Amino acid sequence: MTNARKPASRKPAARGPDARKPARKFARKKSPQEKLAQEKPGQEKPAHEKLAQEKLAQEKPARKKSASPAAAPAPAGVQTIAIAADEDGMRLDRWFRRRFPAVGLSHLNKICRKGEVRVNGKRAEGSDRLKADDLVRVPPLKLDAFEARSPAVKRPEANPADSKLIRQMTLYEDRKLMVLDKPWGLAVQGGSGTTRHIDGMLQAMAEEMGERPVLVHRLDRDTSGVLLIAKTRRTAADLGEIFRSRQARKIYWAIVQGVPKPAQGRISLFLAKGAAMGDDRARARKPQAGPGRVDPEKMRIAKHGEADAQHSVTYYATVDKVAPRLAWLSMKPITGRTHQLRAHAEAIGHPMIGDPKYHGALAENDPRRTDPMRAIPADVENKLHLLARRLILPNPSGGVLDVSAPLPPHMKKTFDLFGFDMGQYDPIMDAPEE
Repeated sequence: MTNARKPASRKPAARGPDARKPARKFARKKSPQEKLAQEKPGQEKPAHEKLAQEKLAQEKPARKKSASPAAAPAPAGVQTIAIAADEDGMRLDRWFRRRFPAVGLSHLNKICRKGEVRVNGKRAEGSDRLKADDLVRVPPLKLDAFEARSPAVKRPEANPADSKLIRQMTLYEDRKLMVLDKPWGLAVQGGSGTTRHIDGMLQAMAEEMGERPVLVHRLDRDTSGVLLIAKTRRTAADLGEIFRSRQARKIYWAIVQGVPKPAQGRISLFLAKGAAMGDDRARARKPQAGPGRVDPEKMRIAKHGEADAQHSVTYYATVDKVAPRLAWLSMKPITGRTHQLRAHAEAIGHPMIGDPKYHGALAENDPRRTDPMRAIPADVENKLHLLARRLILPNPSGGVLDVSAPLPPHMKKTFDLFGFDMGQYDPIMDAPEE
């Protein structure tokens, strides 16, 4: 396995914050069913073959088979561990968290930067994806002192009430996966000060399914809608590859301030994480109030060529509007960057209603400051108006998975207030796939 990410066929040109193509009607695209009918059946992934015989250069570690996912003891010397079949597709940092739960993220990042962690003899990063039979070099972790300061986090005990609540959220289920309707305000994963989240609640499903269900993708705490869950790690790896190869079509609905012009367009920007996001979040300062302050927990518009800049693309289409006050947008993200849709909406001057972070700074002469016709009515709840409306992808169980989520209560109230019809034609369905 090589650790280099698959390069793009060409680098996109740098674009400004308001990077949108002129309005045009989206050409009709074939449905997923039509596309699948034209595609050749994919080859079955090979069964778990015998482990590779060669040893890493300049090392003679004892090979440790990794058929069991149980946490390993702290290694006293260098180890080479082979990736098991059920760990195929897992990120390196999550593999370490699974095998060595006492290893902190900052410590892992440090030994990766120093080149002490290697995959198949090559330097590795925490975000690299592993494949079955890959060989991971694990250096001496020296966990004794670390464990004394920060003992391994214990997996929370299963709560029967969590299982019942997960069942109430379920929109679809088959033998390999389930789709949840995530409510507003419920976190998907734990974090600083977050004790209640879906990832922890899934522990209650382990007894029912025999293997703990796994998150396939994530939504922000205040985003509602479709959330995909795999029942096994093997299915999670298959679904992860579907997302990485962009075979999954995701459609979001949002209510934004003002009415975008043109009514349909493509947003193409480079985004980078703020100082308090990612690996540096524990060391960065909290957001400060006042003019000119930069929120360190907010994605920023970056320039092409910056070390941490990632290209992001979103198609949007106006489904309905109450001009000049607000508009209902349907959005299709082609890439999957953190806070992408929220950052893109702010960048084009039409932030989402109720977004506490990407709310846009109004200029002194902006008519929204003084024009009552542009003001958002008090009856509209101050909650993020963003819904992961629909998910379409090849189902590992066969056929096509096509699931839609209903409006959360606060968005339904807004739709009813302005007379938006959920059944009307959504032009984003004809937007390009790249």
